[in-house]
Amino acid sequence: MSTLVQPATSQIGSVDAQRVEDALSLIAPKWTTWSAQTLAQQGGPMRVRDVAARLLFISEQLVGKRLTQMHADGLVTRAGDRHGAPYQLSGFGNSLSSVHRALSDWSQAHLPLGKVAGAERVEDAVRRRLHLRHSTAVIQVLDAGGPTRFVHIAEEAGLDNGFTRQRLNRLQLDGLVTRTGPRHGDPYVLTDAGRALGPVYAAVERWSNPVATPRPAATPVAAATRTHTGIPLGSDGIRTAAALRRSTAAPSSLFSHAPQPHPRVPAAVTARSAPSRGR
Repeated sequence: MSTLVQPATSQIGSVDAQRVEDALSLIAPKWTTWSAQTLAQQGGPMRVRDVAARLLFISEQLVGKRLTQMHADGLVTRAGDRHGAPYQLSGFGNSLSSVHRALSDWSQAHLPLGKVAGAERVEDAVRRRLHLRHSTAVIQVLDAGGPTRFVHIAEEAGLDNGFTRQRLNRLQLDGLVTRTGPRHGDPYVLTDAGRALGPVYAAVERWSNPVATPRPAATPVAAATRTHTGIPLGSDGIRTAAALRRSTAAPSSLFSHAPQPHPRVPAAVTARSAPSRGR
């Protein structure tokens, strides 16, 4: 049986998984990308009400909360502490453009979202797929070794079986991981979308490296399900998606390059042909 040779350009295994996930968690909260790109378009200070006026599908109160958190995370600066003081992107926030571009390009190539604004495409990729704690470690194991059985994924990623199962189920739902067959115990492999994450991870790591931020103490794996759980796409998310497609206020592009129409990704995923590890 032939073995698929991993491309030499793969950058998944070389990244610092915790650094990548910590960085992605800063831009994962809903409306962070929209707010950052609105400030980037303005190119100067904006008051909360002015940002909200550009984003008519978000309440002014929610915009204010998001900018407050972005300020705490170092993505924006503020001209004083007085009420109504304007915000603008910090150097750290301005440098997000490379991450946004990488996420948008990956999403256009691999996620069947149809025609949506660039900022929404980025937020969908991060919130629902990439920033969950230990997802990167699982993806790195599969990228390094090809088809791998569940028990070996848990062992090599250093995770307990219950958490590994939970993470693999989520990654399957998100289209990044699949199984080579229907039987219990069949190995897992990365999908095309999962294998293509290298440039995204590399862009995120490059963005985060210049900023020395304190890292929290390691979370015990047994408790990991309570941290970085992400934001579920509930009824509010569904209404938001509908509003973004209807609203003329939603920019068609919040990037220097406009999203282009692209063919829908087929639902079927072709598994890689490679010998599985473990018995």
